[in-house]
Parts: sequence; structure tokens; C-alpha cells
Amino acid sequence: MPSADRSSWDTVPRLTPLDFERPNMARLTDALLGGRDHYASDRAVMDQLLRVAPGARQLARDHRDWIIRVLRLLVGERKIDQFVDLGSGMPTVDNTHQVVQRYNPEARVIYVDNDPVVQAHGRAILEENDRTHVAGCDFTELEKALEHPDLRPHLDLTRPVALMMCSVVHHIHDHAHAAEVVQAWMKVVPSGSYLMLSHQYDPADQSEASALVRTLEKMFAGTPISTTPRTREQIQAFFQGLEYVPPGLTHPHDWWPSGPRLLPLSALNFAMLGAVARKP
Repeated sequence: MPSADRSSWDTVPRLTPLDFERPNMARLTDALLGGRDHYASDRAVMDQLLRVAPGARQLARDHRDWIIRVLRLLVGERKIDQFVDLGSGMPTVDNTHQVVQRYNPEARVIYVDNDPVVQAHGRAILEENDRTHVAGCDFTELEKALEHPDLRPHLDLTRPVALMMCSVVHHIHDHAHAAEVVQAWMKVVPSGSYLMLSHQYDPADQSEASALVRTLEKMFAGTPISTTPRTREQIQAFFQGLEYVPPGLTHPHDWWPSGPRLLPLSALNFAMLGAVARKP
């Protein structure tokens, strides 16, 4: 793979409609997971990130493992057969549809992402899967998303749905707006549906994790991958009115780990929280 372009994204010319020349969160995650669908600008940001937070690559893997464990629970034990992956990002190893359709081949999965690169890659992979769809729209605009031809016809809102908001809500900087987006989606799905949400977390306790997450917030402010970390209380508010699946809101690596911990944890592991909750 060619070496990363170290120039700042603020000075890189935007040469194509797909905006390959600027970093993108979906492609950055792909790079951290060891994928192949990313570009020089994404690798440059990854290099910057890893210099400040060497544990970023491990956190990406731990977060992906958490997603897989939750999906197994929802499709296997809770018998959910409709999954809407909001802000789904770049297809990677063990995508949502691969995990749930391994346990239930009839399960339906809809990926929602407004990034045209993500859409192109997703549709290429899913050409022959008639129970999985890619809706190219912004999940923060609920009414438009629900009317999208690749979403609404494939979603039965009379039956329970699993809504996935994995590492996306912290990209909505205004807290009131973020809460409105989460609540609006939960309002349209029926009783028995689930919310699966993970979020960048600031312990706000003078710890190494708190200092690191604030450093990263400042480092990437004003870029396409900027985030707004939130406190535990703020993240808990997204689950208002819902019933947590045990163990509730916790670090992804602590949510029903599948075995003993083999790799060391870094401060960044303690700068993310995730939970799954049921709509009564």
C-alpha cells in the first residue's frame, strides 16, 4: 500500500465529486480495522491518531467485536429479524448482514449512510443479496430517510426493529439535536424494538481517558471526523424510556466478553460507552 500523504486535509484540493481527498470517518475506521477501502487522506489521519492514541486500532476491533456480540443476542435470543444500521460506514469483516443472516437467513438488513463512497462499496457487495439494502440518505433527517425507496419498502414498522447507532451520534455536535434524532427514530418503531448505541465518552474525572478524549476532540475539531464526547449522564439520556439489556451502559469490552482478555487495554478503551435497550 502506498505511504500516506502527510499533508493537512485543509490544504488538499478537492478533485472529485466523491471527495476522496478529504478524510472520512467510515474509511478511517476501515483503515484501523485493517481493511482496504481507504485513501491517502484517511491513512494520514490514522497516523496522526495513532501517534496520540496508540490504542485506537485495538478500540476499533473491540468495538466491532461488541457489535457482533450484540447482533448475535438480538437475532439469536431475541428473535429480531429487521436491522437498520444507521450511519453504517464502510463494509468490513463480519458486516451486520453477514452476522445476522448467519443465524437467520431470512433476516432483513438496511444500511443507511449518506457517503456516496460507502454506498458504492455497499451496493457492489450486496448485488446478489435480496434481503439486504443500502439507502443513500442522512439518518439525521428522519422523514426523508423513511421515504427513501431503498428503506421504506423493505421495513415493516408493525414488527420489532433493531436500530443501530454505533459510534455515530457523537458526530452530531448539538446535544439537543442528537437527542431529538435518537428519540425520533425510537418513536417510529414499535414496542419490542431495540436501540443499540455506542458513543465517545468523557469520564470527566481527570483520568488519562478523559484527557485523551479531550485532546482528540481539539485535534480534529472542524474536520470531517470531528466528534463531541459526552458524559455518562448525557449518553444515558439517549436511552430514556427504554429498558436496558444487562449489563446496561458500559465499556464495549465489558459488555458480555466472549472470553478472557488476551490483549491489554488502553486509556481509549475507557473513552467509549455502549448499551442495548428495549422499547417497552
